[in-house]
Order: sequence, then C-alpha cells, then structure tokens
Amino acid sequence: MTVTLERLLKHLAWANDKVYTAAESLPDEALGAYIVNSEWTAGQILEHIVGGATWYVHRLTGEPWTDIPFPKSAADIPNLKKMLAGFDAQILGCLAEGEGTVIENFDSKEIIRKRSTVLSQAIHHATEHRAQLIDALNYKGFTIINLDSIDLWSYESAVG
Repeated sequence: MTVTLERLLKHLAWANDKVYTAAESLPDEALGAYIVNSEWTAGQILEHIVGGATWYVHRLTGEPWTDIPFPKSAADIPNLKKMLAGFDAQILGCLAEGEGTVIENFDSKEIIRKRSTVLSQAIHHATEHRAQLIDALNYKGFTIINLDSIDLWSYESAVG
C-alpha cells in the first residue's frame, strides 16, 4: 500500500490554499517577519512559494514562467493565492503524462530528471517553505495556522 503521487500533489494544493487563506488575515507588518535571515521575510517566502510553483510548471511543460509580484501588503495575498492555485493545478495535470524525462538547459548544461522527481521536488519545496513561513510568523508573534493542521493526517480527515 502506498501514498500516490497524485494524492500528495492534491495535498500540496490543499495545504497551500489553507496557508494562503490564513495569511490573508495578517496585518501588513507581518510580511516583514523573519527568524534569522532578513532576506527571508514572510513576504519573500509567500512570493517564493508561488515563484517556485511557476518554475516547476516551466520545468514540466516548457511554458515560460510567470513573474510573481512581491506582496507589499496583506491585500496582495489573495492574488498570490489565486496564482498558486492555478500553478498547483497545472503541476497536478502533469501526472497525466506518466513517467518520463524532463530536460532543461541551464547555464549551458543539460539537466535531465525523471518527471516523478520534479513533481516530488515541487511537493518538498512548498512543504519546506510553508514551514519556514509559519515559523517566521510565529517567531514574531503572528500565529495564523498550526503546521499540524495542514499535514497529511489533516488532509485525509478533511477530504477522505
């Protein structure tokens, strides 16, 4: 018995939606929250997760990636959430192609990855940065969501 990549990608989209929905309630000053490295503020992380998602779409489909606007206030988060939902849906749609190779030329070097590796990395990337975001916010006193409420157990309880 295994957890399928499809289920994990659906969890990715579900958890992203939960976090960005919760982040919509943040005061504007929360976007500057960080733990140690001031280059990784909550605003930067919110932008980076979406930026990563468009990059994974690019890697999987060859479509050009989209420039992601940096959130200057909490009022910008709904747009990021909408963009992220679209990218998450495109990433999930790439499962239909089955396993295969994804080829990218980067810095004059050909990089070849299995499609399942790129999809798995998309999941891992968003997961690590959601945790980073929530920790940075908590560290500065902005509690929006508990990590346990977006784990696979919670996803299974919510959707079956």
